[in-house]
Amino acid sequence: MTYILETDRLTLREFSLEDAPFIIELVNSPGWLQYIGDKNIQTQDQARFYLTNGPLKSYEQHGYGPSLVARKEDQKPIGLCGIINRENLDTPDIGFALLPDFMGKGYGYEIASATLAYAQNQLKLTKISAITMPYNKNSIQLLEKIGLVFRKTFSFPGNKEKLLLYSN
Repeated sequence: MTYILETDRLTLREFSLEDAPFIIELVNSPGWLQYIGDKNIQTQDQARFYLTNGPLKSYEQHGYGPSLVARKEDQKPIGLCGIINRENLDTPDIGFALLPDFMGKGYGYEIASATLAYAQNQLKLTKISAITMPYNKNSIQLLEKIGLVFRKTFSFPGNKEKLLLYSN
């Protein structure tokens, strides 16, 4: 396992194929489905395919990507956070998602602020963006709390859904 960083209560490490059961749980959680969308991942094989062609591919191509957030005390997976390169964005963006039982405990701020600092200090990424749905109030608050500023409303090509773009 490749550990990326740790905070007072959390660790951030690269995903592995052994994390397939956790991916199934996370991507089918209510918040993920509402704010990110249904990835149609129901089986171990689908989860491994997602990991191989998402996070693992990103690590290989860019040296970073979405990573597993775990509680330091017991290494229980609670979410994901990381820097992502998207074809339709000019700059890498920070993304995060937590299982419902771990929301509202300060974990989101703790891992997102540490990940942003890591991206700037270790990865030397000077410009970081983030995208969120206009109705995802918790995400908006967190993005602003870690110092990102609203820049514009936009849609990805071929998608009518309005998104908010934040950046540092």
